[in-house]
Amino acid sequence: MPGFGKYESTLERDFMEILRFDPDVEEFAAQPMTIDYVDANGKTRKYTPDGFIKFKQRSGVGAPSILYEIKYREDFRKEWRDLMPKFRAAKRYALQRGWRFEVYTEREIRTAYLNNVRFLQPYLERIPEEGVAKHVLLILNDLDEADPDLLLCALSSDSNNRAFYIPIIWHLVAIGEIDCDLEKPLTMRSVTSSSISGRGH
Repeated sequence: MPGFGKYESTLERDFMEILRFDPDVEEFAAQPMTIDYVDANGKTRKYTPDGFIKFKQRSGVGAPSILYEIKYREDFRKEWRDLMPKFRAAKRYALQRGWRFEVYTEREIRTAYLNNVRFLQPYLERIPEEGVAKHVLLILNDLDEADPDLLLCALSSDSNNRAFYIPIIWHLVAIGEIDCDLEKPLTMRSVTSSSISGRGH
């Protein structure tokens, strides 16, 4: 995916981790374009936003693309007079194309969701046998709703067998087959249920 290896701050790196995990993101580009704007002194200047996100279209419907800037809140407070003309120009540019312009700070990026993404990312590649995954989902469906700890107990009374199922459960959470609120910290007591809609942020 274009741009995922490029970042200028650790905050941008953290945001890219979220984008990599999001199944609705089709494409990403760093510093995608340069926009002319007029500063407070009436001079024409150029502004290059940090990135651009294009989302997948599902059945012809998808979220609007996002042109965005990433700033630490402290930097925003210090530089807001210089930043606002840039952001107004970027917002106009985006609206003309049917996009959105967003400014993301650590408040939006460094959340429980980011921690969950980091936890679940390794499990994406740990693909279980199809029959085993279906068995886990069938048991969870019978329970209707359960935390991972209860689901493990329902899957097996043997502690060694339960350990076998742990990465399978987290893989299914990571790919959205098991639904869980990723806006809250994931634990063995997190409420889960079977999902047919897939994961989303």
